[in-house]
Amino acid sequence: MRKILALLAILMIPSALLLAQDDKVNANAAPPPIVKPSRDFLMLQLTYNNWIKKPDSVKTKPFGFGFRGSVCYDFPIKKTKLSFAAGLGVNVSVEYLDLQQIANYDTGAVLAQQVRFIPDPDSVTYKRYKFVTAYIMAPFELRYFSNTLNRNKGFKAAIGMQIGTLLGAHTKALTSVDGTNIKYKVDTKRYVSPWDFAATARVGWGNFSIFASYNLTTVFKENAGPPITPASVGICLTGL
Repeated sequence: MRKILALLAILMIPSALLLAQDDKVNANAAPPPIVKPSRDFLMLQLTYNNWIKKPDSVKTKPFGFGFRGSVCYDFPIKKTKLSFAAGLGVNVSVEYLDLQQIANYDTGAVLAQQVRFIPDPDSVTYKRYKFVTAYIMAPFELRYFSNTLNRNKGFKAAIGMQIGTLLGAHTKALTSVDGTNIKYKVDTKRYVSPWDFAATARVGWGNFSIFASYNLTTVFKENAGPPITPASVGICLTGL
C-alpha cells in the first residue's frame, strides 16, 4: 500500500508543476480591455417627407424634407441583445406646395374656421411656397443589437413610436417684384394638430441606418383643415 501511494505521489509532481507554471503565466497576462458599448445616445435623422394621404384638391411638389435630432438613453433588457430606449428631441418638417397657397387667416377682421388650399392668384407668381412645422418630440424604441460589446459595429434594428407636441408652424412664400425678392411669412398654430404621433422603424449597420415613419395623426386639427397624413423615409446617424 505504501508503495502504491508513493508511486501516485511521484506521478502527480509533473502535473502540479504545470499548474503552477500556468498560474504564473496568467498572473503576468494583461487584463482584458474594458468595453464601453455605444448606447446610441445621439440620433440625427435627415428625411424625405411626403403627404401620402391627402385630398385631390391639395397639390404638393414631389420633394419635401425634414430633420430630427434627439438624445436617448438606452436600457438593456437583462443579458439579451434587446434594449428599450427613450429620449427627447425636435422634429422639423417642410412641405412645398405646387402653384397653391394656404389661406389661414386668424387675425384681423377676417377669421377663417378652416385652412383652405387655394390656387395662386394671377397677379402673383410664387417661386416657392412652403409649409413648416416644428415639434418637440419624445422617441421610444425597442432595439436589437447583434454586437452587444460594440454597438458602433454590426447589425441593428429598432421599432418604436415618436410623440410630439407642437412648437411652431408657419407658411413662407417667396416672390419677386421688379427683380427684388420678397418673402411673405404667416406664423400661426391655430389650425395645426397640437400632437404628433408616428410609428417608426429603422434598420442598419454600425452607425448608419435607414429610417421610416408613418403618422398616426393628421397635419391639421379635426374640422380645421383637410385630412392629410404624412410619412417620411431617410437616413439616421447614431452613436455615443
